[in-house]
Amino acid sequence: MSVGPQPESEPTWFKSSYSGGNTTECVEAAFLPEGVRIRDSKAPGYPYLTVSASAWARFVGGSLR
Repeated sequence: MSVGPQPESEPTWFKSSYSGGNTTECVEAAFLPEGVRIRDSKAPGYPYLTVSASAWARFVGGSLR
């Protein structure tokens, strides 16, 4: 039986196919039940930002214009 918080499994991160293979100016995103995590692709060990799914959709929709 385990007691206390369970360790969090590492989410699956992705970056846009438009970012290219070796570029260092990218963000990565991971979809989770609580929202979307966003991090700097060149600093994956640094803190990340979590936004709601609706905020992510607005961000992506706005960047397509």
